[in-house]
Amino acid sequence: MIIFLSVLGVIGVSASGPIMAATVAPVLAIAFWRNLLGAALMGGPALISKRAEIVALRWPDYRRLVVAAVALALHFACFITALKLTSVAGATALVCLQVAWIALFDALLGSRPQRAVVVGLGVALAGVVIITGFDLSLSREALLGDVLALAGGALAAIYQMAGASARKTMSTSTYTSLCYGACALILLVLCAATGQPIVGFSPTAWAGILAVTLMAQIMGHSVFNHLLAVMSPLVVSMILLLEIPGAAILAAIFLGELLPAGTYGGIALILAGLAVVVRGQQRLRGRRRTLAEEAATTPPPGLGGE
Repeated sequence: MIIFLSVLGVIGVSASGPIMAATVAPVLAIAFWRNLLGAALMGGPALISKRAEIVALRWPDYRRLVVAAVALALHFACFITALKLTSVAGATALVCLQVAWIALFDALLGSRPQRAVVVGLGVALAGVVIITGFDLSLSREALLGDVLALAGGALAAIYQMAGASARKTMSTSTYTSLCYGACALILLVLCAATGQPIVGFSPTAWAGILAVTLMAQIMGHSVFNHLLAVMSPLVVSMILLLEIPGAAILAAIFLGELLPAGTYGGIALILAGLAVVVRGQQRLRGRRRTLAEEAATTPPPGLGGE
């Protein structure tokens, strides 16, 4: 059953990029409806069952929610735009560098990275250079898509870090409903500010918006949230990296996307580098947890052991 759910989850998240690339609708409108429908489908019941928890939230909780929602809204704006400008395979690989961005942000905040993390970041960076080099030879538009995908990955890292902090004081369902709802509201404001319509699309476009919501939000992310309860975070993180080759395969099959061999080589380097980064980050967290447990069980000076 776990293997079946893992395969289902990988297909769900891998389908996100190809579906959004093929959906003929404004970028911000796609992001708006995906988050609004996701909030309604996944978080709506929490507004009733978790009412007491929501009422008990304080300003620091809402501040973390706002940071997460703004980062998520901008992430979608960058990523979906990138999908329209460059290849689905390249954009997905570059946006999945959020794992590397988290490691980099941790280092900037004073955390000393393990040697394996540094090596993994170097390998992933080599992959980025290869992909952007080939895209630059194709068009400036493709290179702009690469830059936006990289920015989308950085914003996804900020969203993930803010979300992890927010969920220390609230349940996943409460966080999901409030964050997705706030993200949809932000995107609605951006649609109004940029003049992008949110209605009046073709039936095919609406089908694409509904499909990405069901595939990515429900079949993808909800499955992996369940797997986190029965599998280690390291294994789940490794499985999630399969989104990179999964998106490339789906784009080749359904969109006829064929890329230079060098681009696929760059994607392979990013995948390998991120796998090393994930393992290094998990080891670092495990070491921190061990030190914290030792500190909690060690008696203070002058008490016991003398």
